[in-house]
Amino acid sequence: TIDAVMCANNPFPLWQNGHIGACFNQLVLGALPHAGMAIFSACYLSMARYTSPPCGWTLRLVSALLAVLLFTADVILVSILQQDDMYLDLLSDCCAILAWLVHFSAIIVLQKTAFRRTRGPPLLFLLVLLSAPNLVITLMVYCETEGYLNLTEPLKLARFVLASARTLPVLVYLLAFVFPCISDAGYALHVNMVDGSPLIQESIQQDTGEIVAEDSSGCISRLFYLWLTPLLRRGQRGELERPADVCHLPRKHLLNAFSLRYYMLGVLKVVVNMLSFTGPLLLSSLVNFMEEEGAPVSIGAWCALGLFVTTLLSSVLRNIFVFEVSKVALSARAALVSAIYSKALRVSGSSLTGFTLGEVVNLMSTDTDRVGNFFSSFHELWSLPFRFSITLYLLYLQVGVAFLSGLGVALLLVPFNKFLASRILSNNKDMLRHKDSRVKLMTEILFGIRVIKFYNWEPHFTQKVAERRKQELSHLKAIKYLDAMCVYTWAALPVVISILTFVTYVMLGNQLTAAKVFTTLALVGMLIIPLNCFPWVLNGILEAKVSLERIQRFFKLTNQDLQAYYALDSQTSVLLSQGTFSWQSPGAPDPSKEGEGSLVVVVGKAGCGKSSLLAALTGELNRLSGVVYVADREAGFGLAAQEPWIQHASVRANILFGKDYDPHFYQAVIEACALSDDLNVLPNGDKTEVGENGVTLSGGQKARLALARAVYMDKDIYLLDDPLAAVDTDVAEHLMQKCIMELLRGKTRILCTHRIEFVDKADLMVLMDNGTIIKTGSPAEILPLVEAVVFFLSSCCRCSSWFETDGGEQDEDALGFPPDLCVDDDADPLGAEQKQVGGLAWRVYQTYWVAVGGVLASSVLMSLLLMQASKNISDWWLSHWISELKNNGSTTSNASFTGSFGSSHLLLFSPGGLMSPLHSLQTSPSSNMSSDVKFYLMVYSSIAAANTVFTALRAFLFAYGAICAATAIHNRLLDRILKATVSFFDTTPLGRILNRFSSDLYSVDDSLPFILNILLANIFGLLGMLVVMSYGLPWVLLPLLPLALLYHRTQHFYRHTSRELKRLYSLTLSPIYSHFSETLTGLGTIRASGSSIRFEEESAKRLEQNQRCLFLSNAAMQWLDIRLQLIGVAVVTGLAVIAVVQHQFRSVDPGLVGLSLSYALSITTLLSGLIFSFTQTEMQLVSVERTEEYSTGLPTEPQHQNAQLPASWPERGLLEFRGAVLAYRDGLPNALDGVSLVVRPGEKVGIVGRTGSGKSTLFLALFRMVELNQGQILLDGLDISTVGLGQLRSRLAIIPQDPFLFSGTIRENLDPCGCQSDQQLLDVLDQCHLSSVVSRMGGLDAEAGERGKFFSVGQRQLLCLARAFLTRSKVLCIDEATASVDQKTDKLLQQTIREEFREQTVLTIAHRINTIMDCDRVLVMCGGKVAEFDTPTALLQSDSSIFHRLVGGGATERH
Repeated sequence: TIDAVMCANNPFPLWQNGHIGACFNQLVLGALPHAGMAIFSACYLSMARYTSPPCGWTLRLVSALLAVLLFTADVILVSILQQDDMYLDLLSDCCAILAWLVHFSAIIVLQKTAFRRTRGPPLLFLLVLLSAPNLVITLMVYCETEGYLNLTEPLKLARFVLASARTLPVLVYLLAFVFPCISDAGYALHVNMVDGSPLIQESIQQDTGEIVAEDSSGCISRLFYLWLTPLLRRGQRGELERPADVCHLPRKHLLNAFSLRYYMLGVLKVVVNMLSFTGPLLLSSLVNFMEEEGAPVSIGAWCALGLFVTTLLSSVLRNIFVFEVSKVALSARAALVSAIYSKALRVSGSSLTGFTLGEVVNLMSTDTDRVGNFFSSFHELWSLPFRFSITLYLLYLQVGVAFLSGLGVALLLVPFNKFLASRILSNNKDMLRHKDSRVKLMTEILFGIRVIKFYNWEPHFTQKVAERRKQELSHLKAIKYLDAMCVYTWAALPVVISILTFVTYVMLGNQLTAAKVFTTLALVGMLIIPLNCFPWVLNGILEAKVSLERIQRFFKLTNQDLQAYYALDSQTSVLLSQGTFSWQSPGAPDPSKEGEGSLVVVVGKAGCGKSSLLAALTGELNRLSGVVYVADREAGFGLAAQEPWIQHASVRANILFGKDYDPHFYQAVIEACALSDDLNVLPNGDKTEVGENGVTLSGGQKARLALARAVYMDKDIYLLDDPLAAVDTDVAEHLMQKCIMELLRGKTRILCTHRIEFVDKADLMVLMDNGTIIKTGSPAEILPLVEAVVFFLSSCCRCSSWFETDGGEQDEDALGFPPDLCVDDDADPLGAEQKQVGGLAWRVYQTYWVAVGGVLASSVLMSLLLMQASKNISDWWLSHWISELKNNGSTTSNASFTGSFGSSHLLLFSPGGLMSPLHSLQTSPSSNMSSDVKFYLMVYSSIAAANTVFTALRAFLFAYGAICAATAIHNRLLDRILKATVSFFDTTPLGRILNRFSSDLYSVDDSLPFILNILLANIFGLLGMLVVMSYGLPWVLLPLLPLALLYHRTQHFYRHTSRELKRLYSLTLSPIYSHFSETLTGLGTIRASGSSIRFEEESAKRLEQNQRCLFLSNAAMQWLDIRLQLIGVAVVTGLAVIAVVQHQFRSVDPGLVGLSLSYALSITTLLSGLIFSFTQTEMQLVSVERTEEYSTGLPTEPQHQNAQLPASWPERGLLEFRGAVLAYRDGLPNALDGVSLVVRPGEKVGIVGRTGSGKSTLFLALFRMVELNQGQILLDGLDISTVGLGQLRSRLAIIPQDPFLFSGTIRENLDPCGCQSDQQLLDVLDQCHLSSVVSRMGGLDAEAGERGKFFSVGQRQLLCLARAFLTRSKVLCIDEATASVDQKTDKLLQQTIREEFREQTVLTIAHRINTIMDCDRVLVMCGGKVAEFDTPTALLQSDSSIFHRLVGGGATERH
């Protein structure tokens, strides 16, 4: 043997001639540490590189090199000397050379990594230290052996000198490690250090946010996740506040193609599965050993050692497997989210109409998560049958063919389960469909919340949401009860199988013995696990399949093919010839041609296809025939859409839109777009944050901001879709002159407008009607065709431009920013979403308890307790039975036991019972034995039956409780949101509120009950296990106490960070979705301007932040898992050792030991399951916390009603303001400052004034959208603050500035509550000149499309006007409601309003001078005060009047 060759035929003596044997010294103390050093040093060879190292590293490098040289010299000497132990020395020296060489390379690498400013991994220090004893002993041996200190034998002396010299490099190395002489103190890079101890005090260690996860960490660090320690410490100190505090992702994980790596993990899974069988097999040997009186201790010791090794190995491998799978799932999620985002940017506008906004956002949220879950399910899909078959084989060894009867029942349940799974799946599909429609409805409600409040429609919409929620819950209920059914069948299965198997076994003529019973039960227990998991795994895979199909359907939509869409070349800037385009259905031909640098004006009545013409140019429509050519299409267009799309960012960011800041040009754009005054009014100037969709700006400000953005893009072609509509004549004049004519001179400009007073400046004019270009030509040719031109030339023209910087464009508030903006220099006045800090308050648990219902919750707990108790008692009954039989039949059994020991049929023990050899207890009096067996079986069956009853109770009660909670939580949330004040909606991004209604509610409906169920089962399972273990082996309490403390500390340390990471994950999730929905609403603008790539990058950046939190959340979970597994290993090993020791003192009952050990084997699963489910439950409870935050903490509008209010109030419409003062918030200037005025019944009042003068605020105060600070408003002599809000708003009518329609039929939009007859609706449509449009679309039941997209903006304004007509209230407020309507229609409308509302009081904020001139009186507002209030004629005659100045000044400027 090698040993003989090496050690000169000696055996392997440890002690020789008074000192340690040479063989032991060279092999164990020499070669072994060096081999270890080589292996572990090699681990550090693949690290990232930096720059120059400090001197400590240089010293270590030099000493390693020196050691290599000294060992090489020794090899040469040994070869020359050729002594007896030559091979031994050669082996030892070569190992050392190899070790120091690898170590040398490792140091070269390490000193260029992040470790260079630290001592480096302490493992290396240990390995070098381990080689020291060998050196010391070698020197001692040399000193005592003759010849080595003799000058006559130079070679031997040289070896002694070399050995002494070897102490030098080792000493230098160790000193360089202890004193690393790192110079620049502030530069301590504390990056993933394995030992986690910075050399320099805490304060200047590197921020965790700069660490790259797993980067440059060694094997040990990766195995035990030591690289996470800095992050966990930070979490425990409560300093994980921002996503930026989290480590970066390891680069390679996100770039790897995941397929191959993922399949390789399958091999690991096989090993883990095989190891799971070793535990029970070893346990059976151990129990066999217990049964045998005089068995040698070594057998027990081997069993205990085997248990230790296999459980440890199994833990480590399982941990690696789970973490690697989570990485793959993470990569897949990133890929999917990015793919969906980039597809959304490329998909053609017409094919996107098949999807609603909510559906597309759901693809990114719910569906990608489900596809991610597939990765954990897939490996289970094949590994479960694999485990199943092995268990079956072991069962066959036990009871022969009798096991088939039990198996038959199990297999019968499979189709039943498949049926259940398919029902669950179809219900799930339906539930998601209803969830989609509910979320879509919520989105619309939140978008149109002002309209809903103005019209007092909250009860109606609550009703609508409730109906959809009810449908959703009916499917959820079905899912939950089917789930409960599944749980119940699986819980009852083991008992049925085992009893059936026994009956068959007896009928086959076999003798039933206790050991048989015990064994079979154990195996049946193992059989259940795969059967139990299978439906879940299958379900997960099927869900992923459904989601993948939904995503696939989205990916299959046709992309914009701009190459095919546009013609190749042409001399002009824009060419459109014989084009037929459609959104969905075909349109009519459009011949048109524009030269470079010209101004083309497109006119035509509302809905004639002006916006569609622009969409045809940008490629958003389907080209059915004809030619479109656009010069330099890649550069994009400057597009100002009719409905301005504003991003949730600062004003400046909106204008720059990703371009660099050029102060001169920027200033010129601001001036040209008349934004200077507005910026002066805003709290932080152009740094002011704008809410989502620009909610914090008025209509005119939005339009001009969008225009400014387009102008700043500096493109060659500009498409301007009615940017002049939302502004007043004077501002329109300014925009036309300064912006469109001067700043954009030389560009091709296509302008759609109703403001025909400006068209004389055009180079070319296009007249459209019904989607067709009727005529193109110079303004002189076209103007006579526009009917309203008569008005244009009339004398009225002289005063047609009354001045008002941005008339009444305050649809929302007078100061252009909402009540809740901070006036300080906060970069984000809207306030980033607040993440709750610290542990979940008990209040959250209490909330959920109350939502479930106290009695129900208590009964769930009670049934759980009874279920667990009955399970433990049945197991104890079995062990009691075995002990009784052993005592009764000990005389006969002894021989057979000794015979069986060591036979191939091992006794198997596992959760649930014990497996004995086939020829166990041969009992002599068989007849009384069977009556015994009968008795024991009867008791056992009755306990088991009780257990199944409690299981059923628990399953169904829990399902019912979950439904109750889901219902209660949603209703409270919805109720509170709809009662919230308008200022809340102005300052909260929609995505944030929607998140509560989509993902948070999904958690409450589905994920929370699921995980809570597991948690409760785990808690009771653990309690049961502890009771049984302490009863069986009381000594086990000794090691359990310290382990419990350790467990508590570990999970406490972990939970802080885990919770914060989960919260940061939720927090970084909202921006991904809100950015996505913002992108979808602004697709036209983004694509036209060619900014798609920038938006993709932004999305990727947000996704990366979110992935960082998710990755570390997973890593932290595995950090905990490996530690818990080690605790479990300690418990199992401890139990085994205690059992062996007790066996020596003969004080042990094998039945109880078996029982305790079988429980202990599953302790790791339980412990990690407990923390995992507890943390998961906490994470899901965050959703309850977030909904609760809105259900209790929102500012709500007063809800009182006035019982004495007469039904006919207000009868006259007399309106009086008395000293009304209103500020949107403390610290902001008053928006109304002591307004006092009286409007007589039936009077028509026009309201004018500059931006921020308080025009719209009058309306807000009248509708009590914002409450007055002092003063009062009287309507028919009654103070409106004494009236209920619902009562007040239902008796007033308003036409808001933003026309808002809900998706649904035209009838629902006009009259959501269904109070009016069809005839009334048709009459009103006729009065608003919409009847032809509506009949063309298909009557009152035609769909309006999402947010009314089937109507043009002008038509939408007319529909809103029709709504107001229907309310027939005594007071009508009109907020510039006809801005997007052509002049002819506007004229007719004014006439209709005059006739229809002859009796009513009408307040109008308007743009067109003729509407104001017809009023009875004009109210001029200035700085929140009433400046003038008189008839237009009187005001025009007085030279000093502001009104006169505005009208006159405006006119002279132009003419």
